[in-house]
Amino acid sequence: MPPTRARVVARALRHAPDRLSHGRRRRRALQALAQRDYPYTFLFVCHGNICRSPYAEHAFARLLPPELAAETRVCSAGFISPGRPSPLEAVRSAARRGIDLSAHRSALLTRPETPRSGLVLCMNEEQRAAVCRLIGIPPEDVFVLGDLDPESIDTREIRDPFGAEETVFNAAYKRIDRCVAALADAITAGVELARP
Repeated sequence: MPPTRARVVARALRHAPDRLSHGRRRRRALQALAQRDYPYTFLFVCHGNICRSPYAEHAFARLLPPELAAETRVCSAGFISPGRPSPLEAVRSAARRGIDLSAHRSALLTRPETPRSGLVLCMNEEQRAAVCRLIGIPPEDVFVLGDLDPESIDTREIRDPFGAEETVFNAAYKRIDRCVAALADAITAGVELARP
């Protein structure tokens, strides 16, 4: 059932601050990323670690230059139920983009598993706040992945496609591809600037 006009308007108003602040947030995030020391660990986080974060993990890892990839750990985790596979729609949509999620099993975000020297990239602000609060990671080490999107946005959050049709997975993965490409570019630029 399509959303009513009132719901569409309410959603647009609710996410207006995200749209209006996106350019500023993106510039700040990219500047912060380019000024960090690399290489180290990148942890992608979403609610269940079966759709968005495992895809982001693999999509980002394949963009790293070989010399950087050899020294960088890329992983993903979620807030609930470890050991679950990615749903079929996720596996199919990822496969069309050259990523195999068929063997993926969800990992639980825990303090021992969290990187001590690295970045955490979440799918929304609530997850970012939860990572800082529950795991004790400094806020400057936790980013909302959607803030890196080079295109105009509807919302900071990368929509959770769980339970939706494959077209929703395709849209989420297309956006993740744009965001991790921006992340990889910022990391590569930071490494180049740090070289003597």
